[in-house]
Amino acid sequence: MKIKRAIERVPGGMMLVPLLLGAMVATFTPNAGKFFGSFTNALMTGSLPVLAVFYFCMGASIDVRTTPYILKKGGALLAGKMLVGIICGVIVGHFLHETPIRSGMFAGLSTLAVVAAINDTNGGLYMALMGRYGRPQDAAAYSVMSIEAGPFLTMITLGVAGLSAFPWPVLVGSLLPLLIGLVLGNLDHELRDFLKPAIPIMIPFFAFGLGNTLDLHHVLEAGVTGVLLGALVIGFSGPVLWLSDRLTGGTGLAGVAAASTAGTAAVVPTLVAAANPVYAEAAKSATVMVVASIIVTAIFTPLVTAWWAGRVGVKEVADPVMADFAETSAATMVAVEPAEVRP
Repeated sequence: MKIKRAIERVPGGMMLVPLLLGAMVATFTPNAGKFFGSFTNALMTGSLPVLAVFYFCMGASIDVRTTPYILKKGGALLAGKMLVGIICGVIVGHFLHETPIRSGMFAGLSTLAVVAAINDTNGGLYMALMGRYGRPQDAAAYSVMSIEAGPFLTMITLGVAGLSAFPWPVLVGSLLPLLIGLVLGNLDHELRDFLKPAIPIMIPFFAFGLGNTLDLHHVLEAGVTGVLLGALVIGFSGPVLWLSDRLTGGTGLAGVAAASTAGTAAVVPTLVAAANPVYAEAAKSATVMVVASIIVTAIFTPLVTAWWAGRVGVKEVADPVMADFAETSAATMVAVEPAEVRP
């Protein structure tokens, strides 16, 4: 049976399919974890420890010895993402503050959902698109952009937006696994090679645990608004990132390709709420909306990128390495060293 291949046909399948399975368990057998206990309960409720290891391995995969071009390109796109997140956080936070909309067409929408969807780029999708339409150096720029990973940037953005701040130990703690992994991975390249393969392996496991916190009865209502959130990510962050790319000598393609939501962004609302309970009410609906944004951007960001490539006269380059990225990591966050991104 080609189970893995079937899952990967779904946009961001390795994240979304286990998450949906977990949500089905939480909806129809909410006490299953407690009933079985032991390792089964740990698998269903222990997404945070798995995420900590995921971010540690993610940090270990980042090579700090980047070329000036990669540093400039990745830094510009990272700055663009942060700017868009802060602007949206300030505007939406002015009206909604920390709580979600409780009724009406946009019920469930919150500042947390908007910021979490915007802040984190779909790294696998970005690198695949740059392999098709850009240069290896453009794809490698994600090694800088991967600093977006985790709740740290979202916490900072919410604080800058004037909403409930987070104590500095919590902010540092959200970044420590990534930083420790980064230091160790750069001190010992053999250790980096050992840890890096674990990144995609852990995605379905923490996704299943996250899904066990969701009730499908609330998914449909929040999901519709989430589709609009995905359109906002492309429509609002796209032009800003396009400009960031143009200002660093690009055609705008890298900026358009970065206008997406990472699969692992779905865990950010839960992590933020764990760090500051004032966001607990918004977290569950925000998770569903971010999931919808992941799907929408995984489908439409490649279409917009292909359209812009046609406008600037860039032809698609057949690259089997990047084609594999496109199929297997459409909504995952996979860091690739510059040396591994081939022309």
